[in-house]
Amino acid sequence: MSRHLGGARVADTTPYSWPYDGDLEGTATAVLVIQPSAQWPGDVDESAVVAAAEVATAVESARGQVLSLLTSPPPLHVAGQPTPGLPVGKITFRAAGIDGFYGSGLEAHLRRTGVTRLLLVGLGAETCIHSTMRTANDMGFECLFVRDACQPYDPTLTAHTVSMIEMSGGIFGAVGTASAVVAAFAERNQS
Repeated sequence: MSRHLGGARVADTTPYSWPYDGDLEGTATAVLVIQPSAQWPGDVDESAVVAAAEVATAVESARGQVLSLLTSPPPLHVAGQPTPGLPVGKITFRAAGIDGFYGSGLEAHLRRTGVTRLLLVGLGAETCIHSTMRTANDMGFECLFVRDACQPYDPTLTAHTVSMIEMSGGIFGAVGTASAVVAAFAERNQS
């Protein structure tokens, strides 16, 4: 049973304080390290990789889960490997589409292990990360898009990606930064 830590939130998230209930219990939290299974078309942004690793370490130190998620654009089902440098979870899910929940068994795992909060990091901010976040939100998971730990295919689309998450008071969840996530979990672990 999770212990409620009233008021424990990640600082400066938009458009609302995340998580909404102020409960940062680690065992109910998972980091989804998402990326397309096809080779990334260009250079991987080292700062996003570092930020993703810092978020993964912070959540893991709070006894949360780090899960790798490889997505594939249908009908291709490329058997890609995780990108070097991105944190690798103890479990890797392979989705049958761009949405990480599609055909992957991810939802069953999250429900079985009591996860209610998701932090999303990785590659493909405006594609596989955004699609997975929308589905997760519809399934009732409390989601945080860690902006600086998510690399887009097209950086000119980042503002639009964030806007879609934040519209209507956070229709798909909230947006935050890696440093704020790390600080929140460090504070939580000290209390």
